Amino acid sequence: MKDVEDLSDFDNKKTKDKKQTDSNKGVVIEEDEPITKESLGKEVLSVIINVLICFAVVFLITHFIGQRTVVSGSSMEDTLSDGDNLIVDKISYRFHDPERFDVVVFPYQYEEDTYYIKRIIGLPGEVVRIDTDGVIYINGEPLNETYGTEVILNSGLATNEILLGPDEYFVLGDNRNNSTDSRFEQVGNIEGDDIVGKAWVRVYPFGKFGLVDNIE
Repeated sequence: MKDVEDLSDFDNKKTKDKKQTDSNKGVVIEEDEPITKESLGKEVLSVIINVLICFAVVFLITHFIGQRTVVSGSSMEDTLSDGDNLIVDKISYRFHDPERFDVVVFPYQYEEDTYYIKRIIGLPGEVVRIDTDGVIYINGEPLNETYGTEVILNSGLATNEILLGPDEYFVLGDNRNNSTDSRFEQVGNIEGDDIVGKAWVRVYPFGKFGLVDNIE
């Protein structure tokens, strides 16, 4: 008959040894704090505050610093194409006036929520004229520029000299014969206060990413 060893004392001993070892190791077992209405409320409030901060940041960026816009149409080809995604710089013109050859965005006065994108050619106080050969004159001198993709066939209002006011700009699309711009009454001269901002960077298509100023 085999002897059966009584392990009760052994188990008690193992338990005591384990407690002693845990005690020596400084192991502290913490219990999870119970979820209370107060802690839950704080968590919800924290989430709401973070969301509001994010909305505030987005609002400030899109209204005062920059905004994304999508080119529609071909009036700025070959510089910009239909479907190009741009970031418009809305803050620079708070510190300096628009400059010649800047590509700017401004609202179309006859249609709500519609914006045009064109290139500045004439500055405030200048006289603009386009002759029958499509040459642009600023204050009687031919303008040296290479943005137009072809010779202008229709001078429009600029057949006669146009004197720009103290805050007026004359704009053209780079695709000169497929652009509604300052040559036509629908657009005319652009008030500086109406300019939303300067086309800054093309972010899409990704293969054409780059500063608009560097696009030739």
